[in-house]
Amino acid sequence: MTSIATPLGAPSPAGQAPASDMAIPALVAQVYESAPMEARCHLLETLLKPLGILSLVAIANGVFAKIRFRTAGHELRVRADDLQNVHPADLVALVHHAQQVSVETVDSLVSLLTSSGSVASSSAAALLIGLLVQRAWSRRNGRATSLDTSLDPE
Repeated sequence: MTSIATPLGAPSPAGQAPASDMAIPALVAQVYESAPMEARCHLLETLLKPLGILSLVAIANGVFAKIRFRTAGHELRVRADDLQNVHPADLVALVHHAQQVSVETVDSLVSLLTSSGSVASSSAAALLIGLLVQRAWSRRNGRATSLDTSLDPE
């Protein structure tokens, strides 16, 4: 993988995602690795909710689709035994995909991370929270700016 020499959150050259969008999946995987079992389950539940079965089959050899199939027809609940086959690289792939489908879902991890003291205390979680808040703020600020200019009487 090649690295991009732009600061986190800075716009990247045309056709490339901002550096923060590329760093976020890796940080989520780091947080996941160090999180207690219950926090891991909640993290996966949050990321899996907006994704359909077909997209989950294509990610990480279907490990997340198996979790979804198990709970078909019921509210999604990730169990501790579901986590046995989930590896950090799988989580990176899941977050990459989730960001494409619903960036707001990934941004919502902030509340999950800050509600768990054992998770929020890690340096990866602190950096992740900062990036997610910055990205959400930038999107809101960008929308407000584009709305403001569209209302100009010119």
